Amino acid sequence: MAQIALENMEFYAYHGCFSEEQIIGTHFIIDLFIEYDTTEAEVTDRLAHTLNYQDVFLLVKEQMAIKSNLLEHVGRRILVSLKEHFPEIISAKVKVSKMNPPLGGKIGSVSLLLEI
Repeated sequence: MAQIALENMEFYAYHGCFSEEQIIGTHFIIDLFIEYDTTEAEVTDRLAHTLNYQDVFLLVKEQMAIKSNLLEHVGRRILVSLKEHFPEIISAKVKVSKMNPPLGGKIGSVSLLLEI
């Protein structure tokens, strides 16, 4: 078993409960950790025997383009979409971070961790 990590994926998106957030947008960082059986790929050195990182990135990008009020909703959509497209995934964990959230003071980010 292996853990495949796609870390610090950066997106500009329009998630938030305030109408301004859905108009102006902000930066988000996504970290994704996927448990996957890479045994065959370890032996064959063939991409067809493992998870294609580009396909995973494009799936996350697609989900980040859909406006949501809550980070919880974004994270759940990413995980559900991953499992639908790649049912061989054993488990997955996503961290969704909103950079510089409008909370009335200086704060670097708020984050949500979800796993399936």
